[in-house]
Amino acid sequence: MATEQLENLGSEDAKWLGEYSQVHMNVFGTPLRVMDYGKGAHIWDVDGNEYLDFLAGIAVNALGYAHPKWVKAISEQAAKAAHVSNYFATEPQIKLASKLIELAGAPEGSHVYFGNSGAEGNEAALKLAKLYGRTLPGASPAIVGKPARIIAMTHGFHGRTMGALSATWKPAIREAFEPLVPNIEFVEASDDAALHDAFAETGPGKYGKGPVAAVIMELIQGEAGVRPLGADYVKKARQMCDDNNALLIIDEVQTGIGRTGSWFAFQREDLAGGVVPDVVTFAKGVAGGFPMGGMISFGAKLSALFTPGSHGSTFAGNPLGAAAAMATLETIEEDGLVANAEARGQQLRDGIMACGNPLFVSVRGRGLLDAVELAHPCAHAAMNWVLEHGLIVNAVAPNALRLVPPLVVTEQDIDQAISILAKIPTDLPND
Repeated sequence: MATEQLENLGSEDAKWLGEYSQVHMNVFGTPLRVMDYGKGAHIWDVDGNEYLDFLAGIAVNALGYAHPKWVKAISEQAAKAAHVSNYFATEPQIKLASKLIELAGAPEGSHVYFGNSGAEGNEAALKLAKLYGRTLPGASPAIVGKPARIIAMTHGFHGRTMGALSATWKPAIREAFEPLVPNIEFVEASDDAALHDAFAETGPGKYGKGPVAAVIMELIQGEAGVRPLGADYVKKARQMCDDNNALLIIDEVQTGIGRTGSWFAFQREDLAGGVVPDVVTFAKGVAGGFPMGGMISFGAKLSALFTPGSHGSTFAGNPLGAAAAMATLETIEEDGLVANAEARGQQLRDGIMACGNPLFVSVRGRGLLDAVELAHPCAHAAMNWVLEHGLIVNAVAPNALRLVPPLVVTEQDIDQAISILAKIPTDLPND
């Protein structure tokens, strides 16, 4: 049973957090607790306090903690070979790439690039888009063309490395590092006219811009507060890309691997309207907690733009991570966890809205990627309150709590979380 209330940090938490502050760069702020071990959707801190985890490592721990099949796969592969470098291949790496292409429904000739994070997956996609852009007539270096452009969305988040950050909108995390990668620009998310105007700026002459090589978007903007772009907008974006020979890159780092009640969010009619992307990026839940990310390029022609030496990573696709990912995908498939995400997500959204807490205005999301909109901007206080009562959620915006439990979450877990959320005081201080 979750701890009823934690008024103060326990002695072990306090001791370890004191040491943390002495040795870690302060890029994450002060951690909330020091965690020790977990099982399923529950985790315990170093003082023995139990929490129901509805953050799951920020949508990473698809199978929760210590899933026996995942542990077995990691253990067996570690006993064989954890790393061999990319001068060699391994069976888990090859099987995993094939499985991801199958799950994405990508056409024959599609290929996978493995990295170690979502940011790396998006870096690879942006580099591929750069190569593609050089093939467009108006950008060809052979005719001294204007550099092709990449269009990103306001409120989008694609990572914090320099290329991914260049396509990430939030000024607070961008501005200190400018100038960033050039020829990446933003349009207002879900605004058809703004995207049309960006494409229309292409043209010869002094004031015209280079052609658009790609549009990159999340179908649900997770870090912006779990906000879907809308299927109609995505369909129009696909049409504009087709009309202008541009790529559509869908960032599925947070929405992929069953999280939204389908293997990938673009496969949901209510999120993408049947649109098929040119590139999909993935990470987070793919390896169930092992650091892994990457991209899938759809079709042979686009995939062929990456050639030996054009991109790479020492650890990418290593057999330990690939074994963890295969165990994760097989378990999701065998245990019906994509359907569970859909069912438990609906239970969660319905239960929150029925619980009667006047602080809750609405719940938005799909599957097990959801956010509760609050009546006033007290998300951090609410997050801390539920933490003290044994539930982990995330203040994703001043007036929104993000809930992304493991895909193994049970009916009972959902009921327990709702019972805690229902008791959040309405008079909490604003952020």
